[in-house]
Parts: sequence; C-alpha cells; structure tokens
Amino acid sequence: MFVQEEKIFAGKVLRLHVCTMEGAEWLEEVPEDTTVEKLKERCLKHCVPGSLEDPKTVTHHKLIHATSEKVLTDTKTVLEENIQDRDVLLLVKKRAPPPLPKMADVSAEEKRKQEQKAPDKDAILKATANLPPRSADRTVAQHNMRDFQTELRKILVSLIEVAQKLLALNPDAVELFKKANAMLDEDEEDRVDEVALRQLTEMGFPESRAVKALRLNHMSVTQAMEWLIEHADDPTVDAPLPGHTPSEATAEAGASSAEATAGPSSEAGEEEAKDELTEIFKKIRRKREFRPDPRAVIALMEMGFDEKEVVDALRVNNNQQNAACEWLLGDRKPSPEDLDKGIDTNSPLFQAILENPVVQLGLTNPKTLLAFEDMLENPLNSTQWMNDPETGPVMLQISRIFQTLNRT
Repeated sequence: MFVQEEKIFAGKVLRLHVCTMEGAEWLEEVPEDTTVEKLKERCLKHCVPGSLEDPKTVTHHKLIHATSEKVLTDTKTVLEENIQDRDVLLLVKKRAPPPLPKMADVSAEEKRKQEQKAPDKDAILKATANLPPRSADRTVAQHNMRDFQTELRKILVSLIEVAQKLLALNPDAVELFKKANAMLDEDEEDRVDEVALRQLTEMGFPESRAVKALRLNHMSVTQAMEWLIEHADDPTVDAPLPGHTPSEATAEAGASSAEATAGPSSEAGEEEAKDELTEIFKKIRRKREFRPDPRAVIALMEMGFDEKEVVDALRVNNNQQNAACEWLLGDRKPSPEDLDKGIDTNSPLFQAILENPVVQLGLTNPKTLLAFEDMLENPLNSTQWMNDPETGPVMLQISRIFQTLNRT
C-alpha cells in the first residue's frame, strides 16, 4: 500500500472547541503546526460565511485562549502557543479604534479649557487696572494678626499687678503661695526622662551631653543619639543650653537657702507676711523667666545673630523661629521693653475686663496669677491654661471682651 509522504510526517491533529461572543460553538480539527492566522480563517469561514472577501476581516478578529486568557499571535503555530487537545478558544472581534476628533470639536474643547483656566498675572493686572489702589501690605496683615497677642501681654502685665494686690489682702496668701511655689518645683519642662538618660549613658555618652541631647530632641532617645554622634567632634558640644546654665541653678539654690535661713522679722506680723509674700512673688517670677526654644536659638545663632538678640526675638515672637528671624531682619518692633508695659488702666478694654464677674473671682485665685506669669514669659504654654478648669474660664472671658470691643 502506498502512503503519501506528507501524511507520514504530518503533525498531531488537535481537536479544539471554538466559541464566539454570539454563543456559537463548534469543533475544529487542525494539525499542531497550523498557524493561528490560518486557524482564524477557518473559524471565520465557519461562523461568518463570505467574510474573507474583505482582507481586513482576519485582522479585525482575534483568538483568545479561554483558560489562560492570552491573545494568540497570528504568526505563531498552535504548537508554539502551547495549545493542547480539547482546549477552548474564543473568537472575538477587536474593538474599533475611537474616531479621530473633528477639528471643530478640538477647537471647542480647547476653548472650554481656556475658559476654565485660571487667569495669569497679566490678565489680573489688566482686569484690575481701573480699580482704586489699596495698601494691602503683608507686614500690616501680619501686624493685625499679632494685635491680640500684643494686647494680651499688656493685659496680663496689668492683671498681674491687680492680682498681687488682691492676694496680698488674703490672710492665707503666704501659705497659698508656698503651695503654688511647690507646684513650680514640679515643672515638667526641666525634668529629664531618667529611663532615656540611662539608655544613653549606658551607650557610653557623658551624662551632661546626654541631658543636653535629650532636651534638644524632646526626650527622643533615637534623635538624641543621632545628635550626639553627629556633634561628637563639635568643640561647643558641652556648652550649656540657653536658659539651662549651671549658674542659674546655683543662683536659685542660693536664693532658696537664703530664704530658708532668714529668721523671723522683728517687725509686725502683717509687715512680715507682706515681705515674705513679696519674696515669694520674686521667686515665682525668677522661676517663670522666659525659656527660649534651644533648637531655634542654635538655628538663629548659626545665621550670625547674637545670642541675646536671638533670645529677645524669640521672646517677642512667642518662640516662633520664622517670625523671630523676620523680626531680626526687620525694624524689630515691638521691642522687648514694650512687652513689659501694661495696658492703660483707664481704657474701656481694661475696665470691661475688671468688671467681669468671672475675671474678678479668678483674680483671687493664686493659680490664676501663676497662669498669668507663665503665659507672660512662655506664651506657648497658653493652651494648657486655656484648658485648665480653673484658669480657662478667665482666659475665655478676656478673649471674648477683647474681640467684642475690637469689633466696635
């Protein structure tokens, strides 16, 4: 029997299930060396008779392997696409590309975008050319924003004097302020986290440097360690921070011991109590002296400013570094001396504050005086006193009275 040569060496015949999006389904038997393009032609003859008359019909369709969701390449064979017997293929028509927009549509779209576009500087100047000029200076706007803080300082200075006079009339004033003074000794800002300090000293860092690093980095061990490593060779690494000098602590200790050893006065009991109360007031003021942000001090001093000027700038600008820098570069108003001036006691604002019942009651509370002293020297602490149940209502009334009179 004679067998044709091509049948002896023909590839394996695969039976493939072909489906269309319209729901048609049939079986195609093709050798595994058949190209995908040829298979696609056979499928189109089966489901779309006469479709091959248009040569674009083949290119407008594609075969997809149902299991792998892979689009089959026309130039590859069924074997190269790793198609197996009884696999399912999907014949789909390719999506037609979106039509190119007409020139009229493009122009309309561009016009719409231009209409929605924000005006540039030249357009703004042209549109506002006929408007009367107004001096909306940035520095004036900033000054208005700081009006309340400036006035508040003046109000606090005057209220402190009133509170001291009222509290001096209280027979228990000395005992009250001894307790208040003890509260200051528990100031959290001067404390150093002992656990954090021990971690740094166990790493081999000197205690004094570790304390400085922790204060500079808000008690963060990781940041303090990075600072210590970075400044290991800095000749000023052991210099004390502003507001934390050893002499200050010694002076406080000396003042405390002097007050402790002071014997009873030979004057009348009332005068003795008054003198003792005055000393307590002085001690409270000394403890509440302004403490500049060490990071801001270092940053501003690195710009070339003198340390005293930097501390003054931070005091005037509530420890805000950027505002302090502008103050140093500007006309330096208000001056540090202006901060110690009180408000006019005959002004309607001050009279309205003193006539407020909540303020009157608060001025007889030693804690209110402490709050005033603290906010005067450390404005960033205002938030904690505003949230305090005893001093918060007083500060709220002062703010409301100022805002009311400022609008009239």
